[in-house]
Amino acid sequence: MTKWRWRKELLSERRRVPASVRFEEAISLSGHLTSGRVVRPGQTVCAFVPIASEPGSVQMLDDLHDFGARVLLPVVIGRGALEWGWYAGKDSLVPGPYGLREPNGELLGVTALRIADMVLVPALAVDRNGIRLGRGAGHYDQSLPLASNGTELVAVVRDQEIFEALPSEPHDVRMSAVLTPNRGLLRFV
Repeated sequence: MTKWRWRKELLSERRRVPASVRFEEAISLSGHLTSGRVVRPGQTVCAFVPIASEPGSVQMLDDLHDFGARVLLPVVIGRGALEWGWYAGKDSLVPGPYGLREPNGELLGVTALRIADMVLVPALAVDRNGIRLGRGAGHYDQSLPLASNGTELVAVVRDQEIFEALPSEPHDVRMSAVLTPNRGLLRFV
């Protein structure tokens, strides 16, 4: 199957997930992140504000912040790599392109993710080799190579969105781990 076909089917599946299930998954993801086994207080985490049926929640960002993590959020500027800004609470989010909500503070530039200990990456699916299937805009494909060596790149998906193999292209950046509501953090070897 092509990436386009995968995206279409996965988005269709996600739209069928009831709100109550998405809510429980968001609580579970937040619990994993703040358990002390995934993120430690004082670390910097690049995260994202979920849109539509993406796993996670704004509450997860508040929980990370309250846990003592510093949270950076992406800002879409044009078609290139993502800019980053500090998360300062729900009230600091403003509408952005593609239905995103972005921080309204000072932009730190595209290289700000170099200070991240972990980058939580939105994904439609990931395979057992760390290949991530995103929505296709290419912003993360351009941004992730700017992360420092050793930064953990973590695809955030539902448990059933891990596959044996997905189509890939040379520009695809491999994830070092995946975070799911039921399995928690699974690192790729």
